[in-house]
Amino acid sequence: MNKNLALLPKITLWVLLALGIVFSVLFYVGGSAGTLEVAGDYLDIPKFTDAFLTWNYILLGIICLVTLCVVIISFVQKFKVDRKAAIKSLCIVCGFVLIAVICWLLGSPEKVDILGYEGTDNVGAMAQMTDAIMYFTYILLAGVILTIIWGAIYTRRK
Repeated sequence: MNKNLALLPKITLWVLLALGIVFSVLFYVGGSAGTLEVAGDYLDIPKFTDAFLTWNYILLGIICLVTLCVVIISFVQKFKVDRKAAIKSLCIVCGFVLIAVICWLLGSPEKVDILGYEGTDNVGAMAQMTDAIMYFTYILLAGVILTIIWGAIYTRRK
Protein backbone atom coordinates (compact mmCIF):
# COMPACT_ATOMS: atom_id res chain seq x y z
CA MET A 1 0.00 0.00 0.00
CA ASN A 2 2.81 2.41 0.84
CA LYS A 3 4.41 1.86 -2.59
CA ASN A 4 1.16 2.76 -4.35
CA LEU A 5 0.78 5.87 -2.21
CA ALA A 6 4.30 6.96 -3.13
CA LEU A 7 3.37 6.75 -6.83
CA LEU A 8 0.38 9.09 -6.44
CA PRO A 9 2.30 12.40 -6.77
CA LYS A 10 4.20 11.14 -9.79
CA ILE A 11 1.01 9.94 -11.51
CA THR A 12 -0.74 13.22 -10.66
CA LEU A 13 2.07 15.27 -12.18
CA TRP A 14 2.07 13.19 -15.36
CA VAL A 15 -1.71 13.51 -15.71
CA LEU A 16 -1.54 17.30 -15.20
CA LEU A 17 1.29 17.54 -17.74
CA ALA A 18 -0.63 15.45 -20.28
CA LEU A 19 -3.78 17.55 -19.83
CA GLY A 20 -1.73 20.73 -20.17
CA ILE A 21 -0.22 19.47 -23.42
CA VAL A 22 -3.64 18.43 -24.76
CA PHE A 23 -5.21 21.83 -23.98
CA SER A 24 -2.20 23.68 -25.42
CA VAL A 25 -2.29 21.67 -28.64
CA LEU A 26 -6.05 22.18 -28.93
CA PHE A 27 -5.59 25.92 -28.44
CA TYR A 28 -2.77 26.34 -30.95
CA VAL A 29 -3.80 23.83 -33.63
CA GLY A 30 -7.47 23.20 -32.84
CA GLY A 31 -8.79 25.37 -35.60
CA SER A 32 -10.42 28.73 -35.82
CA ALA A 33 -13.80 29.88 -34.58
CA GLY A 34 -13.76 32.78 -37.01
CA THR A 35 -11.84 35.95 -37.60
CA LEU A 36 -11.78 39.32 -35.95
CA GLU A 37 -10.86 42.59 -37.62
CA VAL A 38 -8.48 44.62 -35.48
CA ALA A 39 -6.99 47.82 -36.88
CA GLY A 40 -7.46 46.61 -40.45
CA ASP A 41 -5.91 43.18 -39.84
CA TYR A 42 -7.88 39.96 -39.65
CA LEU A 43 -6.94 37.80 -36.67
CA ASP A 44 -7.97 34.19 -36.13
CA ILE A 45 -9.94 33.38 -33.00
CA PRO A 46 -8.80 30.00 -31.64
CA LYS A 47 -11.68 27.56 -31.21
CA PHE A 48 -10.63 26.25 -27.77
CA THR A 49 -9.82 29.55 -26.04
CA ASP A 50 -12.40 29.04 -23.29
CA ALA A 51 -11.20 25.51 -22.53
CA PHE A 52 -7.59 26.70 -22.45
CA LEU A 53 -8.40 29.58 -20.10
CA THR A 54 -10.50 27.34 -17.85
CA TRP A 55 -7.63 24.86 -17.62
CA ASN A 56 -5.29 27.70 -16.63
CA TYR A 57 -7.74 28.86 -13.94
CA ILE A 58 -7.90 25.30 -12.59
CA LEU A 59 -4.10 25.11 -12.48
CA LEU A 60 -3.94 28.47 -10.72
CA GLY A 61 -6.44 27.24 -8.13
CA ILE A 62 -4.45 24.03 -7.60
CA ILE A 63 -1.25 26.05 -7.17
CA CYS A 64 -2.89 28.34 -4.60
CA LEU A 65 -4.36 25.39 -2.69
CA VAL A 66 -1.09 23.42 -2.63
CA THR A 67 0.90 26.51 -1.62
CA LEU A 68 -1.52 27.26 1.20
CA CYS A 69 -1.38 23.65 2.44
CA VAL A 70 2.44 23.61 2.35
CA VAL A 71 2.62 26.90 4.26
CA ILE A 72 0.21 25.68 6.94
CA ILE A 73 1.96 22.30 7.36
CA SER A 74 5.38 23.99 7.46
CA PHE A 75 4.16 26.48 10.06
CA VAL A 76 2.73 23.75 12.28
CA GLN A 77 5.92 21.69 12.06
CA LYS A 78 8.14 24.70 12.79
CA PHE A 79 5.88 25.81 15.63
CA LYS A 80 6.39 22.47 17.39
CA VAL A 81 10.19 22.79 17.17
CA ASP A 82 11.01 26.51 17.18
CA ARG A 83 8.22 28.99 17.89
CA LYS A 84 10.34 32.05 17.05
CA ALA A 85 11.21 30.74 13.57
CA ALA A 86 7.55 29.81 13.02
CA ILE A 87 6.38 33.31 13.93
CA LYS A 88 9.04 34.79 11.62
CA SER A 89 7.81 32.66 8.68
CA LEU A 90 4.22 33.62 9.54
CA CYS A 91 5.21 37.30 9.39
CA ILE A 92 6.63 36.76 5.90
CA VAL A 93 3.37 35.14 4.75
CA CYS A 94 1.40 37.99 6.33
CA GLY A 95 3.64 40.45 4.47
CA PHE A 96 2.78 38.80 1.15
CA VAL A 97 -0.92 38.89 2.03
CA LEU A 98 -0.60 42.58 2.93
CA ILE A 99 1.12 43.31 -0.39
CA ALA A 100 -1.67 41.43 -2.21
CA VAL A 101 -4.35 43.47 -0.40
CA ILE A 102 -2.54 46.74 -1.18
CA CYS A 103 -2.22 45.71 -4.83
CA TRP A 104 -5.94 44.88 -4.92
CA LEU A 105 -6.78 48.30 -3.49
CA LEU A 106 -4.51 49.98 -6.04
CA GLY A 107 -6.31 48.19 -8.89
CA SER A 108 -9.06 49.96 -10.75
CA PRO A 109 -12.45 48.38 -11.50
CA GLU A 110 -12.94 50.72 -14.46
CA LYS A 111 -13.42 49.24 -17.91
CA VAL A 112 -10.26 48.33 -19.82
CA ASP A 113 -10.66 48.98 -23.55
CA ILE A 114 -9.50 45.96 -25.54
CA LEU A 115 -9.70 46.14 -29.31
CA GLY A 116 -12.27 43.70 -30.64
CA TYR A 117 -13.41 42.46 -27.24
CA GLU A 118 -17.05 42.96 -26.34
CA GLY A 119 -17.36 40.73 -23.24
CA THR A 120 -17.76 41.69 -19.60
CA ASP A 121 -14.47 40.33 -18.23
CA ASN A 122 -12.68 43.65 -18.68
CA VAL A 123 -14.65 45.60 -16.09
CA GLY A 124 -15.27 45.39 -12.36
CA ALA A 125 -13.56 42.78 -10.22
CA MET A 126 -11.81 41.11 -13.18
CA ALA A 127 -10.24 44.41 -14.25
CA GLN A 128 -9.24 45.12 -10.66
CA MET A 129 -7.74 41.63 -10.30
CA THR A 130 -5.76 42.13 -13.51
CA ASP A 131 -4.36 45.40 -12.18
CA ALA A 132 -3.58 43.79 -8.82
CA ILE A 133 -1.70 40.92 -10.47
CA MET A 134 0.31 43.39 -12.55
CA TYR A 135 1.21 45.48 -9.49
CA PHE A 136 2.09 42.34 -7.51
CA THR A 137 4.30 41.16 -10.38
CA TYR A 138 6.08 44.52 -10.50
CA ILE A 139 6.68 44.47 -6.74
CA LEU A 140 8.00 40.89 -6.83
CA LEU A 141 10.25 41.71 -9.81
CA ALA A 142 11.67 44.72 -7.96
CA GLY A 143 12.20 42.49 -4.91
CA VAL A 144 14.08 39.93 -7.00
CA ILE A 145 16.29 42.61 -8.55
CA LEU A 146 17.04 44.15 -5.14
CA THR A 147 17.80 40.70 -3.72
CA ILE A 148 20.23 39.96 -6.55
CA ILE A 149 21.99 43.29 -6.05
CA TRP A 150 22.10 42.84 -2.25
CA GLY A 151 23.37 39.25 -2.67
CA ALA A 152 26.17 40.37 -4.96
CA ILE A 153 27.23 43.15 -2.57
CA TYR A 154 26.99 40.85 0.47
CA THR A 155 29.04 38.13 -1.24
CA ARG A 156 31.81 40.57 -2.24
CA ARG A 157 32.05 41.91 1.31
CA LYS A 158 32.61 38.43 2.70
